[in-house]
Amino acid sequence: MAYCWKTDLNPRESHEEQHEHQELQSINQPLFPSQASLGFDQLVEEINNKIPLYQSEIEENTVFVPSSPNWNSKKHSLDGAQQIALNEFNSKSSELSCHQVRETAVIGFRPSVLPNPQDTNKESSWGNPIGKHCGADDYGGNILAPSSTSLHKINSQKENILVPSSTSLDKINLPKELENKNHTYHIGFKSSIPSVYPPFSTDLMSEEENKRNRATNTVEPPFMLFKGSFLPRVWERSWPKNTEPLDCSIQLIEVPQGSNMSLASFCDKVKKIRETYHAANIDSNSGKIWSTTTAFPYQLFSNTKFSIHIFIDNSTQLLHLMPHANCLVKDLITEIIHFCTNVQLFHKDCLLSICGYEEFLQNDHSLGSHKIFQKDKSIIQLNLQKNKDIPGKLSRKHEDDHSHFFLNQLLEFMHIWKISRQCLSTVIKKYDSHLKCLLKTQKDAEEKHLPPNFSNVPNIFKQNVENIIEEVKNICSVLGCVETKQITDAVSELKLLLQRKPENFHQGSETSTRGLVEKVTTELSTSIYQLIDVYCSSFYADFQPLNAPGNVSCVHPGLHSHLSFTVYAAHNIPETWVHSYKAFSFSCWLTYAGKKLCQVRNHRNIQAKKLFFFLVNWNEIINFPLEIKSLPKESMLTIKLFGINCATNSADLLAWSSLPLFPKDRSILGSMLFSLTLQSEPPIEMIAPGVWDTSQPSPVTLQVDFPATEWEYVKPDFEDHRCNLEEPPKECLKHIARLSQKQSPLLLSEEKRRYLWFYRFYCNNANCSLPLVLGSAPGWDETTVSEMHTILRRWKFSHPLEALGLLTSSFPDQEIRKVAVQQLDSLLNDDLLDYLPQLVQAIKFEWNLESPLVQLLLHRSLQSIQIAHRLYWLLKDAQNEAYFKSWYQKLLAALQFCAGKALSDEFSKEMKLIKILGDVGEKVKLASDPQRQEVLKKEIGKLEEFFQYIHTCHLPLNPALCVKGVDCDACSYFTSNALPLKITFINASPMGQNISIIFKAGDDLRQDMLVLQIVQMMDNIWLQEGLDMQMIIYRCLSTGKGQGLVQIVPDAVTLAKIHRCSGLMGPLKENTIKKWFSQHNHLKTDYEKALRNFFYSCAGWCVVTFILGVCDRHNDNIMLTKSGHMFHIDFGKILGHAQTFGGIKRDRAPFIFTSEMEYFITEGGKNPQHFQDFVELCCRAYNIVRRHSQLILNLLEMMLHAGLPELSGIQDLKYVYDNLRPQDTDLEATSHFTRKIKESLECFPVKLNNLIHTLAQMTTVSPAKSASEDLSPKPCALSSNRSIQRAAILRFSKKTHALYLIQVTHRNNETSLTEKSFEQFSKLHSQLQKQFPSLTLPEFPHWWHLPFTNSDDKRFRDLNHYMEQILTGSYEVANSDCILNFFLSEPVQQTLEDSSSLFLGVQSPDKVPKVQLVISYEDAKLTILVKHMKNIHLPDGSMPSAHVEFYLLPHPSEVRRRKTKSVSKCTDPTYNEIVVYDEVTELQGHVLMLIVKSKSTFVGAINIQLCSVPLNEEKWYPLGNSII
Repeated sequence: MAYCWKTDLNPRESHEEQHEHQELQSINQPLFPSQASLGFDQLVEEINNKIPLYQSEIEENTVFVPSSPNWNSKKHSLDGAQQIALNEFNSKSSELSCHQVRETAVIGFRPSVLPNPQDTNKESSWGNPIGKHCGADDYGGNILAPSSTSLHKINSQKENILVPSSTSLDKINLPKELENKNHTYHIGFKSSIPSVYPPFSTDLMSEEENKRNRATNTVEPPFMLFKGSFLPRVWERSWPKNTEPLDCSIQLIEVPQGSNMSLASFCDKVKKIRETYHAANIDSNSGKIWSTTTAFPYQLFSNTKFSIHIFIDNSTQLLHLMPHANCLVKDLITEIIHFCTNVQLFHKDCLLSICGYEEFLQNDHSLGSHKIFQKDKSIIQLNLQKNKDIPGKLSRKHEDDHSHFFLNQLLEFMHIWKISRQCLSTVIKKYDSHLKCLLKTQKDAEEKHLPPNFSNVPNIFKQNVENIIEEVKNICSVLGCVETKQITDAVSELKLLLQRKPENFHQGSETSTRGLVEKVTTELSTSIYQLIDVYCSSFYADFQPLNAPGNVSCVHPGLHSHLSFTVYAAHNIPETWVHSYKAFSFSCWLTYAGKKLCQVRNHRNIQAKKLFFFLVNWNEIINFPLEIKSLPKESMLTIKLFGINCATNSADLLAWSSLPLFPKDRSILGSMLFSLTLQSEPPIEMIAPGVWDTSQPSPVTLQVDFPATEWEYVKPDFEDHRCNLEEPPKECLKHIARLSQKQSPLLLSEEKRRYLWFYRFYCNNANCSLPLVLGSAPGWDETTVSEMHTILRRWKFSHPLEALGLLTSSFPDQEIRKVAVQQLDSLLNDDLLDYLPQLVQAIKFEWNLESPLVQLLLHRSLQSIQIAHRLYWLLKDAQNEAYFKSWYQKLLAALQFCAGKALSDEFSKEMKLIKILGDVGEKVKLASDPQRQEVLKKEIGKLEEFFQYIHTCHLPLNPALCVKGVDCDACSYFTSNALPLKITFINASPMGQNISIIFKAGDDLRQDMLVLQIVQMMDNIWLQEGLDMQMIIYRCLSTGKGQGLVQIVPDAVTLAKIHRCSGLMGPLKENTIKKWFSQHNHLKTDYEKALRNFFYSCAGWCVVTFILGVCDRHNDNIMLTKSGHMFHIDFGKILGHAQTFGGIKRDRAPFIFTSEMEYFITEGGKNPQHFQDFVELCCRAYNIVRRHSQLILNLLEMMLHAGLPELSGIQDLKYVYDNLRPQDTDLEATSHFTRKIKESLECFPVKLNNLIHTLAQMTTVSPAKSASEDLSPKPCALSSNRSIQRAAILRFSKKTHALYLIQVTHRNNETSLTEKSFEQFSKLHSQLQKQFPSLTLPEFPHWWHLPFTNSDDKRFRDLNHYMEQILTGSYEVANSDCILNFFLSEPVQQTLEDSSSLFLGVQSPDKVPKVQLVISYEDAKLTILVKHMKNIHLPDGSMPSAHVEFYLLPHPSEVRRRKTKSVSKCTDPTYNEIVVYDEVTELQGHVLMLIVKSKSTFVGAINIQLCSVPLNEEKWYPLGNSII
């Protein structure tokens, strides 16, 4: 990477002015190419063999570095002229105090004003004053420079500072001149001049180790506390120029925006985003929920009309219209107003809402563009409403525009307030009080001329010292139990004063008693001040010291500086650790894009020591043998803390922390505190800035001292050399196109990546995808990244969704992610809504919370309540993930601030609703089975109280649904393991129906959400292609860890219930499904509609479940509606992760398509061509989805790190890739999917699994239980609108059994016929007697009631009278299952004469045997797809087991013979098999002879002249009865 060294010349300059200086510097600064490749070429296991370790590292540090073909050992070795060897670091400097200058590779930076020699006395370092009184032997102030620069000793003997002779001080120290000029100067030396504020550190090693670390030169700073004498603060402020002594008293000021720069900057950014959307702007702040739209599906609605009922302003006035699908909503409003002459309305003032929903149609869109019209083909009810320009109840108000967004709003939900300004101020006041008492006591003693004998000091003096020490401990305790070396040393000096002998003091000198006390207390106050300042800059706080420090002076270390820093100590070690672990060590990683760049392991184990608190003090310099300028800008540093177990002597991981090396494109300066997380092993593939919030205080704190230098990233500008490229051969371009079918760089092998990168400049949107090209880059060094950015700038995206692949974890580069977001910004709000789950996951790999992606989401949430609502619940749920919790909490707070008070209050009500549901579910679970109904009834009362208080609440499942209460009698619970609740809410709209949902606790619904999202996306694709697969996709929402809501589909039952209605062997019967639909669809039109819906929905779910590998499929996970729609539920097992029983997979079929489903589709085998249509539909839907393979794989890849149990690795992604087969042609894919249909159809274990499941459920599962009576639909119950008006016997027929033909008249006056025997009437009466024992039933005319003559006539009259009494009697009996099933099931003359129009194929009226082929020819390759045959028979008229043989003439028959598999016993077989002939140079003169045989028996044949065949088209060819 290109970096330059940098520091701010003038702390008062604005960011813009300083940016100009940085740009000037980047122009003048020569750029050096990287010497180390830091990409993915080298694996960690190759490192040890290819990179020799430094000799010194063998002793204590083990360094792992990826190998590189461009590695220059001379340039990358630690040159003695610039860096000191690692063994010197370890043997001499590892225990050095920060006041000692270590010979280390200091990070480079932009030059700045160096400290003036004469001011050295005035500017104290971070460190403690050093000299006789501070133990100079233990920690001196040695300041060393590299040997390449001659140095001179400056100043007195006490202050030995080495400066370069090559640079005169008059050029360096010109404060006034530099304040007046906006220039950046390069300082021509390479030395390690001490910063004014080097990192603070402490020395707690043994005496023997201290002797090794003694330095020869010391610096003795003054003992006074000065302004501007502390570590650099990242916040820019104006402070007094003069360095005047401060009072010992420490004052804190409140900082509402927060003391942490990144957090305050985020608050400011969020506020600016919200300010762009004023509350008065009705366009962006309508406060209304708009119905989602898509592009108009022309193929679906070519000439379609909708049936619409219009209500005017909630009145009973009803208007029925049938507008075209392409009619604009505003035009429809105009037409409505035209019909309503008695209502004074103007179309510009009106909106159309959907009855029962708080959802409005978009006036500028067509009706067919709205998703509700694409899915609901029934009569749609709309409500015309006035007052279009009046903001809705969820709009932002004027007060919201003037609200502020501060730190406390961001963090109020995070519960991290370990410290407050008031608490710290209280402790500081006590400290100051005791300090003043001490000084006053000493002053009084000297004024009374008492001898300086501390043994005669009153006890009050000693007590004051002890009180001061106690308050210092309290201050450290409040500040995260961090105790710095400076505080430790000052406290030690304070204790030593009590032990001084009188002869060591000289009255009137600075070593007098009073002088020493003032000196030591000043040091102590200075140390406390420094700790507070570093704490505030490291952690989130709403305060900071009153006199915050100014900028730091930095030095020029050289161009080839290596990464170096000091891991000083781990503070506040738990006492349990101290007893369980005998020593502690740490390791450091450098990672990029989930890959290790380098690792340094510290093998020196240090014991914990007790001062105020337990801490482990390493004080060890870590030096990575990598030049900073070669590191990727998005490099991450991870530090892990290990404990050596006393029992096992093994190293246990205790805690870790991860931080970016270059936040805000700049390096970290000075000493910093980082919180450590106690979570398990850090997820290396997810290491990103947000993985752990190091600025959020935690029990254990890590102190790291970075050099006081600053590197700033400078974007390189390279020329594009594409103009010199030659055109590659065609084979190369074809190979690129083949590689592009991999869709994701994760699926490319290393060899294929290298190939694609080699031809990167020949790739474009026509033959490849941008994520593949950029993901094939060999590394992330400066040159490679520059080329990636060049490709990025020139790339023309074919569709904005192509950019989704650039937001995966494989691309941490901020420039790449920025371009991806720019593409997504072109999507409409309704389109972006579909991809919010993936975008929320992509936030994990952003570099900060001010990233373009976060800004995009906040902008869109301000434009759309739909987006804001879904984003809220996605963020709420994401907080339960193991990592990135802090980022999601802050973003959620920002979203609520942007949403305004009204919408934010609505979010709070929804959260309260979910909490109550969770409490109810928990109480029902804990109750015993006999008491659960009573507990449910009692706990439902809490929901009633909730609605009495808040009146209305929107449902989290759908913000357009507003409810005002709960229907207690309709609420129930299900007796499955999780005991989910069925809750029925009362719709707040008087025109809407009640809304039933399931609340589940104990199940992770995130995976269900993902599957349903992919299914929804596939359905959208089909609809745009004009294919309505009649998919029912219910809503599902995860609202927290292991809980969520599921939409109940009305009138839907499980296939298991249907099987149970057919008896014990129901799952094995062929006619189960067909019989059930016949019972519930007595009219021919209803039955045909149900058959059509089942035909399409079954095909759609076959494709969906195959591609996504949905497992655990049994009859309780498949549901049917009476209208024919089939759909799947429960997606706990996906991507081929099948359940096993005894080592055998329970899911043996590719998907669920059983013989009973085929039986229903073909109407019991009467219409076998329907099966061919079904196969055609499946293959067509499959091929349409395959064209969008990249989108599906991108969506899944973006969810790899979401913590889903079944989607966690590349192998899961590859499973979907293998099922999509994007590399196949449509013909090949058609053949492949047809084989899967046949495999599923022939898979008997599926039926066996259903049988076993049915038997198990019969003994364990009972219907849902409610507080009163369960109103959920029963499997065999017919709805009340099918009740019978009357029934009469028309005639009596004597066939094999005597039957009565009965005409049944329904409530809608339609009639149907059924035939029943007298025995069936008698059986019906017996059933009614058992079911209704307490009711008086009509007397049944038994056989003994009949006379000897005219018995038939008498029985007619008696049975008609009996039926009349039953149907006009008790309502409960007349509408019972027994009566409805008796009269409405098995209707006669209920045949579908020819329902071929329902399906895809156009059936020919003749019975000519035919074969359907698709012939293609390309690159001397002849391909024949054998699709179907129809009307084929054996000579005796029986069904053949036919296969097809091909011969390509005039070549020898055996050489050119091809053969398909045979289809057993079928007159209309389906094959979809591919036959290929290679090396066919031309079609002219070739004849394809096709022969159909059943075993060896001839069935039919045809000769096809290939030169006259329409290629790539489906065509039916008639079969002759002889071979020509």
